[in-house]
Amino acid sequence: MTTGKSIANPAAAELSGRLRGRVLQPGEEDFALEREGFNLITEHDPDLIAVVADAADVREAVAFAAARRMPISVQATGHGPSTAADGGLLISTRRLRGVSIDPVTRTARVQGGTQWYEVIQAAAEYGLAPLSGSSPLTGVIGYTLGGGLGLMARAYGYAADKVTAIDIVTADGRAHRATADHERDLFWAVRGGKGNFGVVTALEFELVPVSRLYGGGLFFAGEATADVLHAWRHWTASLPEDMTSSLALLRLPDIERVPDFLRGRLTVHVRIAYLGSAKDGEKLLAPLRAAGPLIVDTLAEIPYTRSGEIHNDPTEPIPYNERSMMLRVLDEAAVDRLLELAGPGADCIDLTVELRQLGGAVGRAPRLPNAVDHRDAAFVLSTVSLPDDRPPLVVDGMAPWGTGRRYLNFLASPDTASLAESGYEPATYARLARIKAHVDPHNLFRFNHNIAPAPLTA
Repeated sequence: MTTGKSIANPAAAELSGRLRGRVLQPGEEDFALEREGFNLITEHDPDLIAVVADAADVREAVAFAAARRMPISVQATGHGPSTAADGGLLISTRRLRGVSIDPVTRTARVQGGTQWYEVIQAAAEYGLAPLSGSSPLTGVIGYTLGGGLGLMARAYGYAADKVTAIDIVTADGRAHRATADHERDLFWAVRGGKGNFGVVTALEFELVPVSRLYGGGLFFAGEATADVLHAWRHWTASLPEDMTSSLALLRLPDIERVPDFLRGRLTVHVRIAYLGSAKDGEKLLAPLRAAGPLIVDTLAEIPYTRSGEIHNDPTEPIPYNERSMMLRVLDEAAVDRLLELAGPGADCIDLTVELRQLGGAVGRAPRLPNAVDHRDAAFVLSTVSLPDDRPPLVVDGMAPWGTGRRYLNFLASPDTASLAESGYEPATYARLARIKAHVDPHNLFRFNHNIAPAPLTA
């Protein structure tokens, strides 16, 4: 196996001659920039970077690596790294851009490096929307392969539930088109199994008839945390599926890029995406508005093209750890415990401690079965923190209310690479491992939340 810095120039020259795109080596101009992702918690150290220009380049790059048993990493935006690429070949897909919308079938086809904002804008011309997440800057492929828990999840399910076709290059350098009727095992596994099975060069998925929503946020002072958190818990118990919400405890640094009212203090942020009318939304939100003194209220009817304003996720690269746990219930005792761990006066290092309500469509099996598990969870708890030597206390402290499973899209940092099995039920993971053994027996795609190939049986 090739590791370290053992790739010689002739090999790089060979690969370069096979691609329309570029091949970069350590020390060359643009190498450091190309390997950098949005989350700076990891620093990739590949032997070579293949900056691919099209799907044919992907096939050539994978075949090149396979012939040498080189491990392969794939990066478009780099929002959710679980480990650094140590040696091997990094395939940069960020230049595989393109969106086509079919308004008749209400479907989209996107290329492998496409970001959500591109799909949102293209679909909006036809009164349609994708099941995108809180940040329009994330890559469509990585987000969707991990499940994709978006702003309309309770109404429409996970993004992976809407996928209808996948163009993927597996570890042998072969291109496949996986659908419900062709390459069924691969189609099932990729939708939820993350980047373990190959390089996705294009994805096709259903859109939903949404052009506007009632969305935004309610911000409360930290002193009202207990009242707001308990009120939100009661409020979520009887919501229609058209309402998807989350609550975040924010401890943002006192720096210029952070709005004044959030700097250097604890703030409670309730995030709202409601598909009903603004009038009905106002009625639904009345109990929460009365939960404590409001600092800022941004709720309004907005076009879906402004959906990124609901969470207002960071837009500039930063290093951060992200951890998660699926919760089976959020009862009064759970809220009290969370207040101890992350409320006023707690020694909490997390920038964000967020609860997202699940249920509704994400709690039901999709029309086309996939590998996305934890359908029985009621909430997902996630935390975001800057690099710190102290251990994460909030997620671990909520274990008594957990299902024992994690949402892998909300796990980012080098110490989460070995946690893939915690994202699935045992039977699901076992099936994923068997499929992995078939399409990637040497585990070339292992710089991720890695699903190791199942041992071959006689």
